[in-house]
Amino acid sequence: MLKNIRYASIGLALIASSLLARAENLYQAEQFRALVADKRAYRVGDNLTVLVYENASATATAGTSSDKSVGVNYSVVANNTNKQGALSAGDEAQGKGRIQRTGRLLAQLTVTVKTIEPSGLLAVSGEQVIAVNDETQEIKLEGKVRPSDIGENNTVISTRLSDAKISYIGEGILGDRQRPGIITRILNWLGLI
Repeated sequence: MLKNIRYASIGLALIASSLLARAENLYQAEQFRALVADKRAYRVGDNLTVLVYENASATATAGTSSDKSVGVNYSVVANNTNKQGALSAGDEAQGKGRIQRTGRLLAQLTVTVKTIEPSGLLAVSGEQVIAVNDETQEIKLEGKVRPSDIGENNTVISTRLSDAKISYIGEGILGDRQRPGIITRILNWLGLI
C-alpha cells in the first residue's frame, strides 16, 4: 500500500509540474538551414566574399594642326619707274597631347546581403579598413549579384556584380606625399597649370 501511495504521489507531482511547464517551438522557419544545405548566401544577413579583380586602362590622344597665310602683291608704274613690292604673312600652329592612365585593384572583401530584389538579385555591401604604420586603407563595395554567380565556396568575382561601386581610399604619409602641394593646387584651380 505504501508503494501505491508513493507511485500515486510521484504521478501527481509529474502531472502538476507538466501543467506549469511551457515550451516554445525551437524551430524557426526563417532561420532554418538544413545540415546538407548549400552554404551559399541567399538571404538577408548572409555573408559573401567578393574577389575584387579590377583592371582599368584609358588612353586619350589629340592632335591639331593649323596653317594660315595671307599675301599681298602690288605693282606701280609711273614716270618710267617701276615699283614693285610684296607683303606676306603666315601663321602655323601645331599641337599634340596624350593622356594615359592605368589602374589595378586586387582584394578580397566579405560583404553582407542587405536586400533581395523581386528579380532575385542580392543587393550586397560592405567595407574593410586596414591600418598599418600610420597608413589607413579603406575599401568600400556595393552592388548586386545573381545567386547563380556565387561559387560553391560562397565567393563571387567583382566583375560579376552589376551596378558595382568600388572605392579604394588610402590616407597617411604615402597618400600625403602623392597629393600636390598647396601652390600647385592653387595654380591648378586658377587654370594656370
